[in-house]
Amino acid sequence: MQRFVKRMAVLFGLVTAISGAGIAQAQSPSANFPSKPVRLICPFPPGGAVDIASRAIAVELAKNLGQPVTVENKPGAGGNIGGQEASRAAPDGYTIFMTTSGIQAINPALYAKMPFDPNKDLASVVALVSLNNVLVLHPSIKANTVQEVIAMAKAKPGELNFASSGSGTSIHMSGEMFKYLAGLNMVHIPYKGSAPALVDLLAGQTMMMFDNIPSAIQHIKSGKLKALATTGAKRDPLLSDLPTMAEAGVAGYESGVWFGLMVPAGTPKDIIAKLNAEAVKATKSPDYVKRMNELGYNIIGSTPDVMTEMSRAEVQRWVPIVRASGAKAE
Repeated sequence: MQRFVKRMAVLFGLVTAISGAGIAQAQSPSANFPSKPVRLICPFPPGGAVDIASRAIAVELAKNLGQPVTVENKPGAGGNIGGQEASRAAPDGYTIFMTTSGIQAINPALYAKMPFDPNKDLASVVALVSLNNVLVLHPSIKANTVQEVIAMAKAKPGELNFASSGSGTSIHMSGEMFKYLAGLNMVHIPYKGSAPALVDLLAGQTMMMFDNIPSAIQHIKSGKLKALATTGAKRDPLLSDLPTMAEAGVAGYESGVWFGLMVPAGTPKDIIAKLNAEAVKATKSPDYVKRMNELGYNIIGSTPDVMTEMSRAEVQRWVPIVRASGAKAE
């Protein structure tokens, strides 16, 4: 009898342990994640570089996660409208946000009233890609070099204008950096994204723009836009015949941008880890690599911690420039 009781106690212990492990596994947030479609908020309109990157990663993530990943465009306020919506979503991994280094570092210094804190209300998942901008002009503008643009701007203070994808974007601040370093008085014309800004530039409604290379490249190749220089520290492989802004005579000029995925703060770490693993896997897909490289994106595929450090570095870099430029946005 005593032996039987001992055996039953051991058996009960084993059953309890197994059941406990099953319950723990069931309670793990990532155990069955994702079990429904995921939405990816893109804070700019269709057709621009952020949208292109969003749709490219969504295709790959859907394959890896086994669930549809739908891109929702929520443009406006330099990315703040989409960022605010993402920050208020349930922290369960089913809402992800395509951020930019501009949203993380420039917007908090530029906007008088931020509707959310991109570095506190959102959590890093992965830095995906980086890219340079390119100074493009409507062909009717009679300037064929950066120095000729500078000469025109100084001869006609306040008469030259440049379009951007919105206040606070890298496209806007690339123009502000140009104004600041070259000592120019030019008018900024913001749009709700690169695509609508390009429409007016192509129509000759605006004069120039520091656009992301992926959205401008087809218009450069077709001759519909005149490209003068790229904004990185080195010449861009896709436009290697163009000088950098620094090579073109604007000493100290360097401006680029990176895009990455974030989720609402409070999202369980194991869900973030799963999203990161699948996103990094996606960045190594041959189709993704080919598409991104052809458009001028440089692939990153970082850890969440590295992305957070990248955001901190951008804040330190851009806040002094925004303040020095005097640029403000409501």
